Amino acid sequence: MYHDRRNFIKKSSLALASSGAAFLFPIELLATLRKKVGPNDTINVGLIGCNGMGFSDLTSMLKISEVNVIALCDVDENVLKSRTSDLDKAGIKKPKWYKDYRKLLENKDIDVVVIGTPDHWHCLQLTDALQAGKDVYCEKPIANSIQEANIMLNYVGASDRIVQIGQWQRSQPHFVDAINYVHSGKLGEIRLAKAWAYQGWMSPVPIIPDAPVPQGVDYDMWLGPASKRAFNKNRFHFSFRWFWDYAGGLMTDWGVHLIDYALYGMKAGMPKSVMALGGKFAYPDDASETPDTLQTVFEYEGFSILWEHATGIDGGNYGRNHGIAFIGNNGTLVLDRSGWEVIAENEFKGWGKEPGKRMESIPIQQNEGSGLDLHTVNFIEAVKSRDTSLLNAPIKVGYDAALVSHMGNVAFKSGDRIYWDETTGKFKQESANEFLKATYHNGWKLPRV
Repeated sequence: MYHDRRNFIKKSSLALASSGAAFLFPIELLATLRKKVGPNDTINVGLIGCNGMGFSDLTSMLKISEVNVIALCDVDENVLKSRTSDLDKAGIKKPKWYKDYRKLLENKDIDVVVIGTPDHWHCLQLTDALQAGKDVYCEKPIANSIQEANIMLNYVGASDRIVQIGQWQRSQPHFVDAINYVHSGKLGEIRLAKAWAYQGWMSPVPIIPDAPVPQGVDYDMWLGPASKRAFNKNRFHFSFRWFWDYAGGLMTDWGVHLIDYALYGMKAGMPKSVMALGGKFAYPDDASETPDTLQTVFEYEGFSILWEHATGIDGGNYGRNHGIAFIGNNGTLVLDRSGWEVIAENEFKGWGKEPGKRMESIPIQQNEGSGLDLHTVNFIEAVKSRDTSLLNAPIKVGYDAALVSHMGNVAFKSGDRIYWDETTGKFKQESANEFLKATYHNGWKLPRV
């Protein structure tokens, strides 16, 4: 493995990582970016879950010449064929295929595992990868329940492996600059932080009948620890996000990104209480389960954090379909993936008089570079140095964002204002604690702490 090699490199082509957004990156261009690297300097990667963000993560890592993909794992052979074809266009030879991630983890040549599977798989795959001695880049949210998140935090804490969570905004320069400004105190006392995701592109999930399992798909392996159900296309691939068996809807899908930055800006941990209102208001009769409209309030000492999401409309706060706003006495900083700005608060001078400004407004500071590329660079640098302190999104960052997001879903499911007990790590209402647990099926067992 790379960390045993005598001639391990300290220099790399990491500067290339800022070239273009990995999400839209033409795979053919990889061949022009990659330089020849000796086998002793190579970091071998295996990807588990190749259909969505997992492959974007891999593509981003492959802009780093030292990274070499030698294994792909997916339950859908059609995806394996498609992704192998994509890699071939970049001049990358066919990786070994797996349908069972456990077999991939047995491959001693793999140094790093990328986990891009649905949320309900993350806990098992991360803990198994750590036990197999692999470093891990794991997509967000880290888990599909608070119980799983606790297990994952403990496993990583007891391991010497490098684990980065895919909350790539932590590496995006303009996000970091915005938080530094929030922490400067110039906004004055901040009473409220808002985070929101208004998703106009999201249309109803049509009700369709169950169907035979598509050819080439290991559906039992896709279900894994989730409830046994007949195959339905709605629950497969991308749209799994809108079903409780596998994920937590927009609350966890976008929430972990945006609530993470609300927590970061406010230097906040777990809330004192949570309450949530919402439901299926946009598409009440479609096939999805998770709420398409939700408002969640997280209570802290001296301030609140408000989460909002809505599908089918783009008209979010401050004219943005997503973002975070820090509302201070002097002004409001508004931040999204395109940039950030400060809107000064008016200073009341008396009725009929022209108001002044409590601070200087700041025009939009534009996004520069690819946060995902910078995030994978950050991960590989930590892998090479064996220094977890370098990580921009270590497990604790993913853990805090996941817990707070899941708390929002628990409040929604319970229908109550629920109070968190920091000492016990549970809610004070036993009825809410039932929603903290993970229930595994089909012979799969929850990892032991």
